[in-house]
Amino acid sequence: MSTALQPALSQVLLASARHIQDVLQGASLTDCLAQTPAPLRAASQAHSFYCLRHLGLAQELRQLLVPRQPKEAWFDALMLQALLLVDVAVQVQADKNVFADRPETPVYSVHTVVDQAVEAAQSQRSMRPLKNLLNAVLRRFIRERSALLEKAQRKPQARWNHPMWWIRALKKAYPSQWQTILQVANIPAPLTLRVNQRRCSVARMLALLEQAGIEAWSPAEPTIVLAQARPVQQIPAFDLGWWSVQDHSAQLAGQLLPLADGMRVLDACAAPGGKTAHLLEQADIELIALDADARRLTRVHENLARLGLDGAHVQIQAAEAQAVAQWWDGKPFDAILADVPCTASGIVRRHPDIRWLRRAADVAATAALQQQILQALWGTLKPGGHLLYVTCSIFPEEGQQQIDHFLTQQADAVLLPQSPLQRLPTVDTPEQAGGDGFFYALLQKRPN
Repeated sequence: MSTALQPALSQVLLASARHIQDVLQGASLTDCLAQTPAPLRAASQAHSFYCLRHLGLAQELRQLLVPRQPKEAWFDALMLQALLLVDVAVQVQADKNVFADRPETPVYSVHTVVDQAVEAAQSQRSMRPLKNLLNAVLRRFIRERSALLEKAQRKPQARWNHPMWWIRALKKAYPSQWQTILQVANIPAPLTLRVNQRRCSVARMLALLEQAGIEAWSPAEPTIVLAQARPVQQIPAFDLGWWSVQDHSAQLAGQLLPLADGMRVLDACAAPGGKTAHLLEQADIELIALDADARRLTRVHENLARLGLDGAHVQIQAAEAQAVAQWWDGKPFDAILADVPCTASGIVRRHPDIRWLRRAADVAATAALQQQILQALWGTLKPGGHLLYVTCSIFPEEGQQQIDHFLTQQADAVLLPQSPLQRLPTVDTPEQAGGDGFFYALLQKRPN
């Protein structure tokens, strides 16, 4: 039943179908959600996330049921989503507890999904002529579900829910681990916090969460993992700046770069400011924060203000890191954080649209840009100083291969043994810190 607080499922289906359509046409899901009316945003995000995590299966099912892809892209996206929700509904009908450990899964009755999907098509002039097709397709899927699923999952893209080029790349790079990597990518990541230890301790924050009835644990300092994600405004002490949302793997950046009070430090690709704040939380440094996108630097200002770091010695500037002549004053840095642009292939459990937005050629393109940035920044680092190279990628071309090439080009560069190098995405548990896929290489410039 539709209320002002709970939009009708048909409306949610239309909104999330539009998101899926836009992602398949190259738009970021984050941008799509930002343009979604507030009453629809949370529900359509949940539906979109689920559909994107199972899109390969949905596309293969639709191909089996409707071999000629509908010309109306919005309708096609609605059909893909409805097939997945009917599949969930049939499973719940057989076992009501089947998704008990996956609260993010959208669960409705079979009748509700079919009825509301058809209602969604009926409500739009462009889809109205296709509503009977949608009804017939969903009812046929219900009748023949087992056989259709068995046939669909013979295709790797349907089984693993990633593009074929991505699957092949992981097979080549990780011949004994690629299946686990793909499986973990489809497990929603938890909400992970980094405690601002200038304002609060991990123990104090855990006590505050327990008092609020929020189950959480700390696998390692300064990380806290919440058992169930929730809006940040519902978590105590957000406005007090006691913590930031940041994946455990991403938190290593602020811990690995050697810092001391008074150092001159560069955060070369700073927005939205999570790692910038972490550096400022670590020591009283003189920091320059760069980003090529001036609009995203607004978030850096906002984050620093909330965390009480806006009074620190920090200069925020819009500039491309590799265009050194445009922003550098010639005074060398003691330390540089180079969290460079990448394919973001290591964070797909948080951003399931990434796998469908990227193309195989993107890996080489980002690797070339990374090489330019790394070479340019090296010239701004003082002898004896440290540069931490970071990507949230799991493709070797953006990680180990990049550093191997750099070391052949720079005789004064040393890869330090504390570099963790490639971290693959792993599930977070109370016993062990998990995290997204990241690559870290800590380099030191030889003293003169």
